[in-house]
Amino acid sequence: MSRFRLYPTPPQQDALLEQCGYARYVWNLALEQWAMWTPDKTAAPGFAEQCRQLTEARAVFGWLRTGSQTVQQQALRDFDQAVRNFYAGTHRRPTWRKAGLHEGFRIVGSQASRIVKLSRKWAKVNVPKVGSVRFRLTRAVPDAKSYRITRDRMGRWHIAFAVIPKSIPAPGGGEVVGVDRGVTVSAALSTGELLTCPGLSETEQERLKQLQRRLSRCRRGSNRRRRVQVAIAKLHARAGDRRKDWVEKVSTDLAGRFDVIRVEDLRVAPMTRRPRPKPDPERPGAYLPNRRRAKAGLNRGILANGWGQLVVRLEHKAVGRVEKINPAYTSQTCSVCGHRAPGNRESQAVFRCVACGHQANADVNAAINIAAGRAVRARRETPPWVSPKREPQHATSA
Repeated sequence: MSRFRLYPTPPQQDALLEQCGYARYVWNLALEQWAMWTPDKTAAPGFAEQCRQLTEARAVFGWLRTGSQTVQQQALRDFDQAVRNFYAGTHRRPTWRKAGLHEGFRIVGSQASRIVKLSRKWAKVNVPKVGSVRFRLTRAVPDAKSYRITRDRMGRWHIAFAVIPKSIPAPGGGEVVGVDRGVTVSAALSTGELLTCPGLSETEQERLKQLQRRLSRCRRGSNRRRRVQVAIAKLHARAGDRRKDWVEKVSTDLAGRFDVIRVEDLRVAPMTRRPRPKPDPERPGAYLPNRRRAKAGLNRGILANGWGQLVVRLEHKAVGRVEKINPAYTSQTCSVCGHRAPGNRESQAVFRCVACGHQANADVNAAINIAAGRAVRARRETPPWVSPKREPQHATSA
């Protein structure tokens, strides 16, 4: 995706929101049809049948006919692709689209080629039922057959062109790097570099806390509550923009410097799920503590450091050069002698091998193991560690 900032006028913003509403309505209607299907019934209507039903509905309902047919048909096509991805096992189940949260639509065909360059920094695109909307030129506009217009929670509009990004060529020197992702240090490289993803400053974090407290005192549905929600969304969007910028810069740098990039094979989505409640067997209807708040803090740390985004962008820019390594025992294994023991990890930041005495930064030591690709091999070579407290006590003869 090649994304640009869109700058519509106030009347154009209203027209864009109206088209978003049509796309959201058609998507939710298709989802309702698909959700009502059961094995004892006939097959749920597909894309072709839903397009025929849409044509009949537009002929009957005038309010639906005022929207763009291209936008509504593409919403059906997007839903059909989402269902295919779900059955293929690559994506999650399609969900409902909500106003204010999922605002956007897609345009394909001849409309995508109606882009006029106004100056060195500005261009305009023709949007059905809206007209020509200006957008900021920060790079060359790609030759795409479709584009998507979206609106985020803080009210910013963007236009994204669907293109396959070009991969960065390998330097050819045979260099291999290991990347260890963490919460305190966002990415530690086997070269010794420690990279930290920028987030909100202390002043911005304090401002966020004040806004969240103010939000809890606002009456639901009030104008004051909406203003506070927008202010909170702006802070979150600012942190998200900084995270994306950091991911793009780091992924570009790694793809251009190294031939092989090895990362831990982590499943970020299951790792950041909330813990399941634990029913109390002695008290029906009550639950045992499940460390939900501690897990929520860890989840925020993982997501704020862009674990998943970094690997995805590395796979886009260094095609075929990203290798995923089993993360088992990489933080407990010495990168010098290969000895593994929980006692090697003296603290969160310090690694000291109990066998050879090697001392290094814990994250860098794990990154070196990842670069060597020996996470599983080191585990097999090292005998299992036995705690002194669990050693069997030999009986003494009387």
